[in-house]
Amino acid sequence: MNIKNFSVKVLISLLKTNLRIMKQETYCVIMAGGVGSRFWPISRTANPKQFLDILGTGKTLIQQTFERFKPICPVENFLIVTSNEYKDIVMEQLPELSEEQVLLEPLRRNTAPCIAYANTIIKCKNKNAKIVVTPADHLIVNEDLFRANITTGLNFVDQNDALLTLGIKPHKPETGYGYIQLGEKIGDDFTNFNKVKTFTEKPNLEMAKVFVESGEFFWNSGIFLWSLNSIIKSFDNHLSEVQNLFNKLEPHIGTDSEKKELSDTYMECKNISIDYGVMEKARNVFVQTADFGWSDLGTWSSLHEYSEKDKDNNAKINGKVLLYDSSNCIVHAPAEKRVVVQGLENYIVVESKNALLICPMENEQQIRQFTADVKTEFGEDY
Repeated sequence: MNIKNFSVKVLISLLKTNLRIMKQETYCVIMAGGVGSRFWPISRTANPKQFLDILGTGKTLIQQTFERFKPICPVENFLIVTSNEYKDIVMEQLPELSEEQVLLEPLRRNTAPCIAYANTIIKCKNKNAKIVVTPADHLIVNEDLFRANITTGLNFVDQNDALLTLGIKPHKPETGYGYIQLGEKIGDDFTNFNKVKTFTEKPNLEMAKVFVESGEFFWNSGIFLWSLNSIIKSFDNHLSEVQNLFNKLEPHIGTDSEKKELSDTYMECKNISIDYGVMEKARNVFVQTADFGWSDLGTWSSLHEYSEKDKDNNAKINGKVLLYDSSNCIVHAPAEKRVVVQGLENYIVVESKNALLICPMENEQQIRQFTADVKTEFGEDY
């Protein structure tokens, strides 16, 4: 027997075994409880943007997110955290999942309680779990590169007591995103990994320009990777009041008392994001820098940026749309609707159901206020 060949075969076999174990221990938590108010009027309380085919691909955003992670995570290791009212639509759009994989929050309490709830369920299944946490409604252009980054990140958190976030290389001074400042670089084993120096929430335009020009700041994607042990330890250290509530919930998981105890837990739980509650306080926070074509699809302008456009930079999504003397607009209408737009520049024009929005693109951050005013004025599902 050739000892050298035998050693290579053993090494390959061990590598395949480790990869198989890693995949079986990988859990994907998809956060899908938001109402997507900045995408009004197509996104409504009863059917928010994560459950819509906003991109016109034939799949909703949550379906695309699920498919994106399937090569990395076994189907049985997915958890969808959403609101009670979205259970049926999640089960309809993701029929491969069991009801037990859809975690229903009785109240909206932001991302930290959402993650603590998922951690509690995962702890009952696999205490050696490695976890990816992702929003349900992001756009990823280069999915192969994205999965390669996620796989590398999972290896990093498997080998280190670390909280890892993905930082996206900025290509413009965006004021709608949070920013991560890079600290010291990690060793050669993990290129594009740095300690996090600072987090900054949604800067003004002048500050965003400084950030982008410095080369030290990356967009905060809101996608996180960690081991179960690392994230629970971080909750213990920095958000113990939340962790203690879910520790009390744990013995009730899978029992007749779970629903009531979960409701009590959320009633007592503070409303706080994982960024404020943990990431900005912990000292073992790292960023993996990446550039795979990313958008959080949080606004109409972000959809415009990634949509197919005509020679005048207009994006026409659905509908039968004619534009005259117009540029840099996005028009979204029902498929059967005839729409004619003349003389507009940098405008959002959207019709859905019983509502029509016409708004300068530069004022799109006011759409949340518009939706609140519509609800107050007309008392209906906005």
